[in-house]
Amino acid sequence: MSIFDKLDDVILRYREIDVQLSDQSVFNDMKRYHGLTSERAKLAPIVEGYERFKDISRQLDDNKKLLSDSDEEIRELAREEIGPLTEQKEKIEQELQVLLLPKDPRNDRNVILEIRAGTGGDEAALFVYDLFRMYSKYAESRGWRIEIMSQSVTGLKGFKEVIALIEGQGAYSQLRYESGVHRVQRVPDTETQGRIHTSAVTVAVLPEADDVELDCNPADFKYDVYRSSGPGGQSVNTTDSAVRVTHIPTGLIVTCQDEKSQLKNKTKGLKILKSRLLDLAQQKQHDEISLERKSMVGSGDRSERIRTYNFPQGRVSDHRINLTLYKIEQIMLGDLQEIIDSLAAHYQSEALQASAKSAANA
Repeated sequence: MSIFDKLDDVILRYREIDVQLSDQSVFNDMKRYHGLTSERAKLAPIVEGYERFKDISRQLDDNKKLLSDSDEEIRELAREEIGPLTEQKEKIEQELQVLLLPKDPRNDRNVILEIRAGTGGDEAALFVYDLFRMYSKYAESRGWRIEIMSQSVTGLKGFKEVIALIEGQGAYSQLRYESGVHRVQRVPDTETQGRIHTSAVTVAVLPEADDVELDCNPADFKYDVYRSSGPGGQSVNTTDSAVRVTHIPTGLIVTCQDEKSQLKNKTKGLKILKSRLLDLAQQKQHDEISLERKSMVGSGDRSERIRTYNFPQGRVSDHRINLTLYKIEQIMLGDLQEIIDSLAAHYQSEALQASAKSAANA
């Protein structure tokens, strides 16, 4: 099916929705009404883009016809118009191809962000703190809400591990490519000889799980309560408020002890565990996809080293797209949009190539 066949189908569906929305019975069924208005809103940019494409195509055809006009001045004007119109047409066609790509239904989800220290000891733990601050600043710039779900603090203003919930429209679509190994090269505060150390931190970005997606049997979850450990205030270390949640079939375990309330810790732990179970199911599904397709659209494997933060040189390099930016201070303060947009463009391009190859083989 060509891009224009797909666009014609979108136009047809758009018109069908308009007819249905004018039906009083649909308006009285609010669930159906909201579903149709939501679908219409998603199709609207494609319809508007296609109308622009057809309008420019008509202008281009008209100008090409004028090239055979008897008036030289008219022919010259037509030639001047053809170049810019051709560029506009090609640009809109590319935008339409992107809009027609299958949308990941998880894009608008909230995110479970997990950052863990890897190689590098205390320096890696300090970098976990720095990355968490970076993502927190970015979330704030987007107007998102961030809440720590679980943390393991070190004595040097660092985290062995921190897990947070980021709530906001499109959070997963923006942060989905951050999963992987982040490497830092810098002189630690504890280094007396001025030597540069290399440490590594792992980042996992999981879409918040929807109960509808998971066929979870409540009997599969085991809950253990115990007394919180580590630094705390009133009630934190004196009551059995900490909760360990175990998913018996997979053996996955999550512990939460940040809240004074046992119920709140249980709720947070279950939310994290369900998101990990969803990720596990999706990883299994991805593993069943052919190696050829995975190479075209990217595996997103979190074991890959994806980025290096080199403080002495003031640069941040993303190895997947050969992007290097010399503004490490701004990036560490949450200025991530250029990297995120570049990654999105890269993977969109790969998806378009895969789509074109699939269409050619059909």
